[in-house]
Amino acid sequence: MPAKPSTVSTGIAGLDAVLMGGLPRNRLYVVEGESGTGKTTLGLQFLLSGNRAGEKGLFLALSETREELHAVAASHGWSLDGITLGEIPSTGELAPEEDNTLFHPAEVELGEATKSLFQEVERVQPERVVLDSLSEFRLLSEGGLRYRRQILALKQFFAGRRCTVLLLNDIASEAADAHLHSIVHGILALEQLAPFYGAERRRIRVIKLRGARFYGGFHDMKIETGGVVVYPRLVAPEHPAVASGEQISSGIPALDRLTGGGLERGTTTLILGPAGTGKSAIASQYATASAQRGERVALFTFDEETPTLLGRSEGLGIPLARHLQAGLIQVKHVDPAEMSPGEFVHIVREAVQEQKARIVVIDSLNGYVHAMPEEHALSNQLGELFSYLRQRGVVVILTMAQHGVLGPLESPLDVSYLADSVLLLRHFEAQGSIRKVISVLKKRGLHETTLRELAMDAEGLHVGEPLEQFRGILTGVPIYEGTGNNLRREKDESIP
Repeated sequence: MPAKPSTVSTGIAGLDAVLMGGLPRNRLYVVEGESGTGKTTLGLQFLLSGNRAGEKGLFLALSETREELHAVAASHGWSLDGITLGEIPSTGELAPEEDNTLFHPAEVELGEATKSLFQEVERVQPERVVLDSLSEFRLLSEGGLRYRRQILALKQFFAGRRCTVLLLNDIASEAADAHLHSIVHGILALEQLAPFYGAERRRIRVIKLRGARFYGGFHDMKIETGGVVVYPRLVAPEHPAVASGEQISSGIPALDRLTGGGLERGTTTLILGPAGTGKSAIASQYATASAQRGERVALFTFDEETPTLLGRSEGLGIPLARHLQAGLIQVKHVDPAEMSPGEFVHIVREAVQEQKARIVVIDSLNGYVHAMPEEHALSNQLGELFSYLRQRGVVVILTMAQHGVLGPLESPLDVSYLADSVLLLRHFEAQGSIRKVISVLKKRGLHETTLRELAMDAEGLHVGEPLEQFRGILTGVPIYEGTGNNLRREKDESIP
């Protein structure tokens, strides 16, 4: 028979990735967290994974009944057939008629409870064990020294039985259990956060894993039908770089001239400006032009529902819907109140790795900011995401709305230093109408430094000639300093 691998799968692909393969075999681990963080669900997934691999599993329930465990499994569409739900035999202080999986440690001596647990393990001879929960042992111990001795007894008992054990631990509001942490081989900590608005956020962290490498820090997770899902924190240097100097066209010659020939693959472009200046329209234009070349595009919207986006694009002569139906453009509306940043990074990675997207559009970063309960970490997370996409040779296009209309404008977040190129859009007033102007504020490479008028109608986007006769356009109220100008009329006629 082939030798078994040195690690065991947790049954959760994302968690195995965080653990760089899984948990080292035949060791004792603690999974701790407050009530509702997903410990029992994770434990059941661990046993089900072993069952699929032909390994015996034993769930020792000290705080839940057999019926409750089956109800948890049914809610995820699981069957617990093949997994033994440990029954702790009655002891002297329990009524003779008691016969269920609920072991109430407050009614028996700790020694008798431990002895019954050992007997159940000896009877089943499992390769995976989940004990739920250690809080019952802590209550019976009535002291740190006795509690530590009981945990040592558990460790010594399992050490010679070739068994991988998860000890579920309810920490409530108590401080970390130093006695427990020093004895076990590894510690997984689950947390649940309650933002001011939206669904709760869950995350997991590997606090300790002796003799094995793992990805540290917090990793977003969620509990959905089917079990716990973990979204590993993105570490960009782990992914190989793809060299490319190719430029992509917007499909508008004047805009390509403004950007020095187009946007380079493996770069990030930020389209910045106040509301109504055409940021989303330009992003849609790039997406459509790429789809027309046969490339796949992933477009993530925070502010607009998909029907609104498609209707607006069609009204501007941008055939986004046609490429969506052809499967070249994938549009995903993101609800920042329901999706964590880690999950968002995960779906972006899926679009690139599985759907082979060459263009990623995020419209807009304002919505992404609202998805972050800890805004001080947003720049770091965006930096990792952009670095990963850059190494994959993906063109990233971001939009961000600034506060205000004319004059000095404010941005909710300064991410311009993360972008390779910045397209700046502004409103300006001239000859009794509100107009739009586009310029390249920054680009790592040669580009025009001129200001060009941007117009939009049913025939598409129009980028005019450089506005050389004006001064102060970016203030919103320009001063005319020429004898003629090339401001655009509706029918593309010059205004004398």
